[in-house]
Amino acid sequence: MNKEIKIQDLGLKDYKETWDYQEELFREILDIKIRNRREELELETPNHFLFVEHPHVYTLGKSGDFSNLLIDEKKLAEIDATFYKINRGGDITYHGPGQVVGYPIIDLENFFTDIHKYLRLLEEMIIRTLADYGLKGERSKGETGVWLDVGSPFARKICAMGVRASRWVTMHGFAFNINTDLGYFDHMIPCGIKDKAVTSLNVELGRTEVSMEEVKEKLIHHFTDLFKARVSEYVNS
Repeated sequence: MNKEIKIQDLGLKDYKETWDYQEELFREILDIKIRNRREELELETPNHFLFVEHPHVYTLGKSGDFSNLLIDEKKLAEIDATFYKINRGGDITYHGPGQVVGYPIIDLENFFTDIHKYLRLLEEMIIRTLADYGLKGERSKGETGVWLDVGSPFARKICAMGVRASRWVTMHGFAFNINTDLGYFDHMIPCGIKDKAVTSLNVELGRTEVSMEEVKEKLIHHFTDLFKARVSEYVNS
């Protein structure tokens, strides 16, 4: 089992271009697995972890409700945003500058075969990173992602998640608000959950800006620890 992870930081990159790249890596791993089973081979499957920031974009999961986007095409153009309906789980999500987006494209058969455990470990990675900054991140029952002050009138979401998996290969991932313009969330019902606020790390810490690079370093530290993985390569594109 290959527990090495290749990390790529794509910088600021168009959503559709990144989605296409994810699909390429995803298909590459699936093809190896299919060939292994068909030809009784034992070729190793690679594991990837992409970091990226996207220009303003709203994405809707395959079972999401389009009515959770509260603006039309004209308004999207006015705020310089785009919209895509995509093939992950979950409802509507916003991505934009100042947000750390992570896409692990890994073969879970290299680690464990449990998609629920996978999601819980991604949440735990965020929770541990928040703890590094003195914040208590929590899960909210029945709602994937990470929150603050769960169970109180001040509950607010700081990280959204939505994944796709096929033959134990994952894609899509998480969106962690760091220095995000929270005004863009006013144009949607976040993850289809009404009456819940959204926040970001810089707001919670009372800072103008938090180092994105520092956050990424902490995320990778916790990811490799939780998944018992090793970083084989770190590429800045």
